[in-house]
Amino acid sequence: MSHKVLMLPGDHVGPEIVAEADKLLRCLASEFGLAVELEYANLGGCGVDAEGAPLPDSTLALARDSDAALLGAVGGPEWDYIERDKRPERGLLAIRAALGLFANLRPALLDPELVNASSLRPEVVSGLDILIVRELTGGIYFGQPRGIRTRADGVREGFNTLVYGVDEIERIGRAGFEAARRRDGRLCSVDKANVLESSELWREVMEGLAGEYPDVSLSHMYVDNAAMQLVRDPRQFDVMVTGNLFGDVLSDCAAMLTGSIGMLPSASLDETGRGLYEPVHGSAPDISGQGIANPLATLLSVAMLLRFSLDEGELAQRVERAVARVLADGLRTADLGGGQGQSVGTAAMGDAVVAALRAQAN
Repeated sequence: MSHKVLMLPGDHVGPEIVAEADKLLRCLASEFGLAVELEYANLGGCGVDAEGAPLPDSTLALARDSDAALLGAVGGPEWDYIERDKRPERGLLAIRAALGLFANLRPALLDPELVNASSLRPEVVSGLDILIVRELTGGIYFGQPRGIRTRADGVREGFNTLVYGVDEIERIGRAGFEAARRRDGRLCSVDKANVLESSELWREVMEGLAGEYPDVSLSHMYVDNAAMQLVRDPRQFDVMVTGNLFGDVLSDCAAMLTGSIGMLPSASLDETGRGLYEPVHGSAPDISGQGIANPLATLLSVAMLLRFSLDEGELAQRVERAVARVLADGLRTADLGGGQGQSVGTAAMGDAVVAALRAQAN
């Protein structure tokens, strides 16, 4: 049976990096027998321009009919001042909610060849391997009521609501425990239980789940301390599980420990394993069209797609080995310090990974 994968190039550098993922998937099909059908659709600013909505109905229909979707990136300054409900980022939030993609998995793994590219000293960051499990469809990004209003004294104020139900916490908590069970067995739950009632409930629920996972060691940490510890001693962490807002911030912090946000993939999964996969970085309008964006996070997102949604773990490992090979050979895009090795652009890096993948078939 053929797998259906929806390709969502998105905005600015999105189409450039997704083009390299297309090459990779077609190589997997031709050289390794992956049965895959690729379809393309609009999401983000391109959806607004082409179809009047950041998540067109046609895109959502294709996504519902797909086994997985791969996204480039959305957004850009040209859409900053349109109606809020039509901004590109609203399309991303909408597709996550519509597909029930509640669990965001963001690995932060430092390749040995890139240890000197990290902002931390090598002795602090060498061997870094963290997985952040972020709740993705609840919390303050989706809570109601929200808006901008004028108080009785005439002062305008913005307001948002942070709400988590027990069911939402249990669902993401189990995802965190299961992930830790597959790794080193250590789960750190990050909250702000000293000041937030939603976090008090979060901690209570996590403690309740711990009895079901005796093989996993559960700890708790306030989010401000967690941010500090990520830059002080990041290797103390194995799996971190947290809410939507905290996970958004902490995962970007962890990303820079690896030397470049251009190296980090992510997966957003529903309860069945169907997912939306994307690089952690944004649409980078400042380098759009220059052919210098790093495609490796996108190609590693393909590896996650293969592993979690298509049940093709062996092919996922082949892709990861191919990426490791090109880094070991000294190829570097600009964000990785292109001058430190052989400086290459987006397409050349993608071609090199495909060549390293193809070599594994011989």
